[in-house]
Amino acid sequence: MKLRKEIEPKWSIAEKLYPEILKSILDYTDFCNENGDEENIEYKKLEELLHKFTGKDMSKFNLWEWWEGEGAEVLSFKIALPDPVIIENITKEELSEIISEHLEYSDEWMLNENIEVDFKTQFYPYLEDYYHNFLKINFKKTYDYQKIFGSQKDKDKKQFWLSNSEKIDRLWNNGTF
Repeated sequence: MKLRKEIEPKWSIAEKLYPEILKSILDYTDFCNENGDEENIEYKKLEELLHKFTGKDMSKFNLWEWWEGEGAEVLSFKIALPDPVIIENITKEELSEIISEHLEYSDEWMLNENIEVDFKTQFYPYLEDYYHNFLKINFKKTYDYQKIFGSQKDKDKKQFWLSNSEKIDRLWNNGTF
């Protein structure tokens, strides 16, 4: 099943913004390596610039220690990708597609030597935050990361994880646990 366009990540916007965001982050890093930024003056300038590009609150991102995370490229992609929006009348089939196909990511397809590695292919593995944010804003009453996606304990205190169909049911059925 293909998701409605409104649900899908806005790849074209992310691809357009990505090069300038990456350049800005790397320029800031170079500046800090040469000059330092103890007063965070340049950091604040970078936050303002990236906010201007995206409209996002940059306090959600760690712009100066990206090397401890997934790298400048992934950080730049996550900043460039527009946030998900609230969608009316999401179907259970669409929810199922998100849970089963987009949050159960497997990189086995990348073993295919014939696959062209374009922007979307390169960053597809990093959409988990996008889809969790989508679920959080569209299933406000039922979304609870730990109760749905985290490990659970049965009556004997044994750890287990919910199946995809159980996750879908919990989100769809008003969070009945």
